[in-house]
Amino acid sequence: MLTAFARAFKTPDLRKKLLFTLGIIVLFRLGSHVPVPGVSYKNVQICVEQAGNSNGLFGLVNMFSGGALLQITIFALGIMPYITASIILQLLTVVIPKLETLKKEGQSGTAKITQYTRYLTVALAILQGTGLVATARTGALFGTCPVGREIVPDRSIFTTVVMVITMTAGTCVVMWLGELITDRGIGNGMSILMFISIAAGFIGALWQIKLQGKIADGWVEFGVVILVGLAMVCLVVFVEQAQRRIPVQYAKRMIGRRAYGGTSTYIPLKVNQAGIIPVIFASSLLYIPALVVQFSGSQAGWAVWIQKHFVKGDHPYYIAAYFLLIVFFAFFYVAISFNPEEVADNMKKYGGFIPGIRAGRPTAEYLSYVLNRITWPGSLYLGLIALVPTMALAGFGANQNFPFGGTSILIIVGVGLETVKQIESQLQQRNYEGFLR
Repeated sequence: MLTAFARAFKTPDLRKKLLFTLGIIVLFRLGSHVPVPGVSYKNVQICVEQAGNSNGLFGLVNMFSGGALLQITIFALGIMPYITASIILQLLTVVIPKLETLKKEGQSGTAKITQYTRYLTVALAILQGTGLVATARTGALFGTCPVGREIVPDRSIFTTVVMVITMTAGTCVVMWLGELITDRGIGNGMSILMFISIAAGFIGALWQIKLQGKIADGWVEFGVVILVGLAMVCLVVFVEQAQRRIPVQYAKRMIGRRAYGGTSTYIPLKVNQAGIIPVIFASSLLYIPALVVQFSGSQAGWAVWIQKHFVKGDHPYYIAAYFLLIVFFAFFYVAISFNPEEVADNMKKYGGFIPGIRAGRPTAEYLSYVLNRITWPGSLYLGLIALVPTMALAGFGANQNFPFGGTSILIIVGVGLETVKQIESQLQQRNYEGFLR
């Protein structure tokens, strides 16, 4: 990987793309430290220092924003509205026939869906920004902080509207920066910004474990966490690269005097076909009960039960629900993102077949069978990756969104692998030596 980056910097056009990407990343991180107008920066810092790693309710969103959410900066919402909008549009594509038709139209249809995603991102940013400002004004953002209600000193409507507009504009800027990286930089822009947001808190969280350690001044705990993290990274790389290759043979066809086809290829079915989406779905769904209790302020029996069992991530009920939801959403997302009938029809249309399997419906049934078989280990792998680091690192004082935790490690490794692959592919295109010299 380091060799690929070194060769990329020696290539002029790739060097420009890498420097452009680094410049956008610097702008993104600068915006994550600029406070929103109307916020008391001093009181925010007091509450953040007091809360430490204990604020688990907004921990996931805070991790995706690179710590900007709890700081209430102009990029407080980060990339989360765009991620949510993309997931919603992807789910609606299966339900709404018009969106499904646009998806099949190729580049023009994809551009239209991207435009819808931008509009939905703005709407979600307004909604989430309003919720964040309301939470900060009531003091619920830092429940135990003595100056939590003084984070927003001016509670006028004008100040509230300015804060919401500022955070919505910040989300639009983040979305624009991500698209700039995709067009003129290296890798997928949104994925790169998500990677940077998570990696921004890596050093601080790692050093916090060393400070809280008790054996050899914390260095033993620090070393154990490093070793566990490296082992988890190796496991994630191994499984993310694993795939089941289904062979496909294309029959020869005579068109005029020329023969077409007769080639053999394969359909790559990844073991983790769903990616990180099930973990995000499960985490978001489990935050809803705690969020309802926090905003309602109820002390009824159901509210006390939720606070006892579903607020802290180390409770057995929470762990069991989290694991089952990840497995469910893994099967659900694979079912809506991969259509065996459509793949079988396309193969039949172009004269392709799986050796030993008849074309048409038998091919679709075979693909469904194989997909279900490999989704089981993929979903169990996601559940274990999301839970094992959380339980193991809880003893070292790390929160559930520590960079070596489930959600973050999957994103970091996945984005890193894809970016390195793109750099290597572009290097191969530029250094390809022809057959004749």
